[in-house]
Amino acid sequence: MTLPRVLLFGAIAGAFLSMQAAAPQKQKSLSSFDPQVKALLAKMTLEEKVGQMTQPDQASLKDVADIENLALGSVLSGGGSDPKAGNSLEAWTNLYDGYQKRALRSRLAIPLLYGVDALHGHNNVIGAVVFPHNIGLGCTRNPALVEKIARITAIEVRATGIQWTFAPCVTVPQDIRWGRTYEGFSEDPKLVKTLGEAATRGLQTADLSDPLSVLACAKHYVGDGGTTFGTGMGGKSPLDQGDMRVDEATMRRLHLQGYVTTLAAGVATVMPSYSSWNGVKVSGSKQLMTDILKTEMGFEGFLISDYNAIDQLDKDYKKAIGISINAGMDMVMVTDKYREYIKGLKELVQEGVVPMSRIDDAVTRILRVKFAMGLMDKSRSQLADRSLWKSFGSAEHRAVARQAVRESLVLLKNGKKTLPLKKSAPRIHVAGKNADDIGNQNGGWTIDWQGISGNAMTTGGTTILAALKGAAQGQVTYSKDGTGAAGASIGVVVIGEKPYAEMQGDRKSLALDAADVAAINNVKKAGIPVVVVLVSGRPMILGDVLDQADAIVAAWLPGTEGAGVSDVLFGDYKPTGKLGFSWPKSDAQLPLGTGNKADVQYKIGYGLKY
Repeated sequence: MTLPRVLLFGAIAGAFLSMQAAAPQKQKSLSSFDPQVKALLAKMTLEEKVGQMTQPDQASLKDVADIENLALGSVLSGGGSDPKAGNSLEAWTNLYDGYQKRALRSRLAIPLLYGVDALHGHNNVIGAVVFPHNIGLGCTRNPALVEKIARITAIEVRATGIQWTFAPCVTVPQDIRWGRTYEGFSEDPKLVKTLGEAATRGLQTADLSDPLSVLACAKHYVGDGGTTFGTGMGGKSPLDQGDMRVDEATMRRLHLQGYVTTLAAGVATVMPSYSSWNGVKVSGSKQLMTDILKTEMGFEGFLISDYNAIDQLDKDYKKAIGISINAGMDMVMVTDKYREYIKGLKELVQEGVVPMSRIDDAVTRILRVKFAMGLMDKSRSQLADRSLWKSFGSAEHRAVARQAVRESLVLLKNGKKTLPLKKSAPRIHVAGKNADDIGNQNGGWTIDWQGISGNAMTTGGTTILAALKGAAQGQVTYSKDGTGAAGASIGVVVIGEKPYAEMQGDRKSLALDAADVAAINNVKKAGIPVVVVLVSGRPMILGDVLDQADAIVAAWLPGTEGAGVSDVLFGDYKPTGKLGFSWPKSDAQLPLGTGNKADVQYKIGYGLKY
């Protein structure tokens, strides 16, 4: 399915090269550090080189001394891989410092890169500001705001010492049944290009050695949002880790664009996808990782595999290692099998299966990044700067998150000018399972991999119910099921999804829960106007709710600052959000995706104003 390169890449390559030429030099090229890298590389043993290419999960370390004894290049905290002392700011900082001290005891004292999924704020840490997920930020159409959010995220991440986040996600979801849809800004690659670039600038800053800079990681390269329904992981998931079945021209036009701009912005790491392209796993594709990304697009940083992704390349684990490394993978997220991986990779080099030149290239790329970040500067402490604690979860940071919530909301319907609400209304009755649940507001990738419902696991946030109570001048009553609304002036029913992440978030139907519909009906029975606020990680099938509700607001997954929702409902901030995804009328229309011609409920770009 490969077309001639000149036909395929002509226009895109021209745009990419002209962008490279026109873009200001915001940071040194990574290859400019090669003289220092070569000097260090010459001192390294094979064992130390392979160690730099290894990233276990901190929770899977067999012995903490393995960090220095095996010269590990990185560790990560995967979803739910928390400090044993809990999820506090102090616990996370102590965890980082403890591991970094170990790395500095190694023979060459090469510091660790510590990786974490800070996807919408430093979302693993209690008390962090949690911003709207990318699907909401896409509706803001505001790159300056996205850059500011990424900058705040970087500062809060650095407060714990950690210097690497696996973000931004520049996926272009084409089927919203996919459980990772909310990690994408839009189904439109143009919007993804703009906002992915902004997020990269905010995370990394103009100078990677800035102590407030966080290493960004564009993911999941490439086409994770374009998989075909029914091809997902082992039949457990209809879409996740599935197969993207498109020709090369379509792959480039839809799914490569976010990498064009994030590379131009200087992104220093890229994470290949679990998924496949026409039957070939990306993590084993030399065409995608080496020929296109490194050679054609000039990527000088390093590739980090997804969580245990190379395991899927072959039943023989050692053979799988060779396939991925030879195809261009530089560092491998091996989680608990790191000792087996190190042994296998060393043997593959000794057997001549993996050439030493490939090892040296991978380690060169990793060390380039470490030098660029100032990690090799012996005059500079690599431990956490605890003076940053004072701004962690601060009012100033929360104000930006609140603004992001305001701008992300999309007004879908406003019959009889039901909105904005009047603060002076004698009684507002609030209902629905998502009205008083900070965990549901945050969604997945918050404290836990799949997210956690309830108000117990995070602090400093405001539920939508609490925000409405705080802003209203009259009485605000609440019942989850919508009963007790009789006599109220108006009803606000906050419905939608509970938290989920990859795999578990894939759905065959996007119909609303029966309990959500029942809550709306119960409030409607009171004979009062009904406002529906939908908290979800994707558009949902509204069905009869479209007629039952007088007004409908898509609030996405707003994060900790529920006051941003009440600001719009009360008219303190007028709605400006525009859909980043097409909104289907029924499950039968799915998948939609960019350029669809279906008679949808709402088109991409739709959004009413007061």
